[in-house]
Amino acid sequence: MEKKQKKEKIERPIGAKLIIIITILLLLSLGAITVLVSIMVTNDVRITAESNNWTVNKRSEQEAESFFGMIRGNTLVLLDTMNAVGNTSGAAGLASDFFFERNQEIAYIGIARHNRQGFSIIRSLVNEKFFYSNELEFETVIEFLEEYQEELERSSIGETLLLNAAPFFEIPVIAMFYPWLEAGEQDAVIIFFSSNSLTENYSEGTNLSFIINDAGDYIIHPNYDYILEGVKADSPFISEARQSTEQWMQTLFTDTDDNKYFGAFRKISFGDAIVVTTIPYDLIMEGTVATTRRNIYLTGAVLFIAILFVWFFSKTVSVPLKTLASAASQIENGDFNLNLTPKTKDEIGYLTKSFQKMGGALNIFGRFTNKDIAVRAMRGEIKPGGLPKHATIFFSDIRAFTEKSENFTKAFKEDASDRIVLWLNEYFKHMVDCVEKTNGVVDKFIGDAVMAHWGTAFSAGSPEEDAYNGVKAALMMRKALYTLNASRQKDDPGNPEIKIGCGLNSGIVTAGQIGSDTRMEYTVIGDPVNLASRVEALNKPLGTDILISEDTWLLTGDKFITEEMPSVTVKGKEKPVRLFAVVNLKGAKGPQTLEQLRRLLDIKAPDISNVNTNEEEKKYKIGEG
Repeated sequence: MEKKQKKEKIERPIGAKLIIIITILLLLSLGAITVLVSIMVTNDVRITAESNNWTVNKRSEQEAESFFGMIRGNTLVLLDTMNAVGNTSGAAGLASDFFFERNQEIAYIGIARHNRQGFSIIRSLVNEKFFYSNELEFETVIEFLEEYQEELERSSIGETLLLNAAPFFEIPVIAMFYPWLEAGEQDAVIIFFSSNSLTENYSEGTNLSFIINDAGDYIIHPNYDYILEGVKADSPFISEARQSTEQWMQTLFTDTDDNKYFGAFRKISFGDAIVVTTIPYDLIMEGTVATTRRNIYLTGAVLFIAILFVWFFSKTVSVPLKTLASAASQIENGDFNLNLTPKTKDEIGYLTKSFQKMGGALNIFGRFTNKDIAVRAMRGEIKPGGLPKHATIFFSDIRAFTEKSENFTKAFKEDASDRIVLWLNEYFKHMVDCVEKTNGVVDKFIGDAVMAHWGTAFSAGSPEEDAYNGVKAALMMRKALYTLNASRQKDDPGNPEIKIGCGLNSGIVTAGQIGSDTRMEYTVIGDPVNLASRVEALNKPLGTDILISEDTWLLTGDKFITEEMPSVTVKGKEKPVRLFAVVNLKGAKGPQTLEQLRRLLDIKAPDISNVNTNEEEKKYKIGEG
């Protein structure tokens, strides 16, 4: 039988609606205040942060400009002095010593001239104290210059360059190349100097300042590791700053790790270097975020209290309505056994009482019709009108029912009717259960007869499977009835033994809701239905309890033990109808032949030659084999 539909979920409960309305009102009021305050405070903080960042960047650029200008200016004075006194004069050596004593951060000054083999040093001034105190070898200078021949070429033709020499010296050292014209030759001045004094002014704090050269190398940074490892700056803001034609700019940017920063840059006149100053956006907005967070907590607290109040209030409405909604869903799924108790005396209580009465009425109604069919029709799954269906039709009938009814009357007098109904209801209960367990539909009860069908309102998937289920249901009825009869007391007038005959036929029938505007039932009509009824009637003269037609046998014969009976010419049929007695399911325990079955069920084998062919209004005639 079809499974019950899943309980439908209420999408918009009243309690939720009330909570949503209150939540929206509170969020609109408190949220608007929070947002306005947050926006105004954020703007003020941002303006202050940008102004401060811009000031720090400008100061850092001025310090760098002054520092590099001092290095270059002092070096130019030294070179001019040495040119004036001449290289052979002792005064040149004294000037050099005096210069390095005054400029201890400078490690080396040289002039490189281009020749066929590259650049050669034509003048070299070494601060030996610098190399000695830092445990450096002069060969480091040579190695660096060999690595940066291209940069020397660029410098000799007019460019001033700042290079990070720290990876070679293993201490923070900057190399400055700038052009030098001497004796008509285009040379390059080389200066190696420590950046410690400038880096100290760029110490890491709220605002972070650093300098990069035209290649994107860090040459000044509070983190020495960046300098010593030769790290390149690769954030989008740095790329924008290097490519920008503007000399200064400030903006809000996001780095490669999705962190937001206020960033300002200024380009200095040495080596296309850029001074960059940044400050984390989250750090600046920390106070604003904290204030906003407190406002949100306050809003949440007020909202929580309001929701609790609304929730408890809505329970007085939503709980009874949910109960009624659940009852409606229960009715929709075909379960009319409601258990509702009104808990209030308002409109909902009245509605609950009405629901309980309606459930009782529907439960009574369900007993007078096929409840599953009615539920499916109510859902719209069965439409008005007829449809062709390949179905298997079943009829059963109690043997000697008239005689048994008379015995009830003799034994129980005026109580006979009530006792007969109780006896029949017990029998029908087991028979209906067999039909429903095999996905069949009980069409109607015709006195003591049962009509059922498979493959109409429900189908197992194919005519073969539906026919198999129909025959299987008949075997289940045989077993249930055998067990039921075994439990009866012998010669009990109020509970006599029951024997039945079952007939099944398969074919195309018309299935649908048939009747009038005031009375309608789901049933099947057609020639296969009539033949199924007449097949059932042949059980008694043929000494069987389950007979199937040839059409049903062709669909299921390989699954059951059957024995063919004499063909019968049925009224309305030109050709004799082949009939088969169903003995058992193949492979199952129990009787394996019709003879064994008759002994088990106490059915006498008929004398075919003495069968009265005029019985059942001459609907059938026994052939001669």
